Amino acid sequence: MSQLAALNLASANSPSIEAKGLLVQKMSADNLAQVVAIEQLASANPWSSQQFIDCMHSTVLLIDKQLVVGFAVLALVADQAELHNIAIYPDRQGQGLGTVFLNALIKAIPTVIKMFYLEVRVTNYRAIRLYHQLGFAKIGERRDYYRSELGSEDALIMCKALRLNNQEC
Repeated sequence: MSQLAALNLASANSPSIEAKGLLVQKMSADNLAQVVAIEQLASANPWSSQQFIDCMHSTVLLIDKQLVVGFAVLALVADQAELHNIAIYPDRQGQGLGTVFLNALIKAIPTVIKMFYLEVRVTNYRAIRLYHQLGFAKIGERRDYYRSELGSEDALIMCKALRLNNQEC
């Protein structure tokens, strides 16, 4: 069974998403080329086509007028979710789609999930700002986690408590 079978995509596709003409759906093989193209354009060290094939069962798409404008690779294990990869098509960045997409994903995560984790490059200031705005907090760092043109780069580990009263990561 797909890891994402537990996602409530009806919640993700709320009236606020639909009002913007957007749709959140699971990835299929038909979407592979569009997802890989976004990754190639948006990432300094893009995932390979094979990595996306291997993660197809855990990839969710943001669709606008039948075109993939974003994707997210999620893992749901026990009471935790982890964001492994996310990107918005570069020409569509800065329009609030990342906020809309992440909020939709958070709404779709089943109530059994209590914590949502991610890693982000320390120099990805726009993403860090977005994650802070959505309630994620820095809980640690991973040294030399990402490859970069200068060798390697650290990652911030961030967490958001979901559906818990006053509990922090």
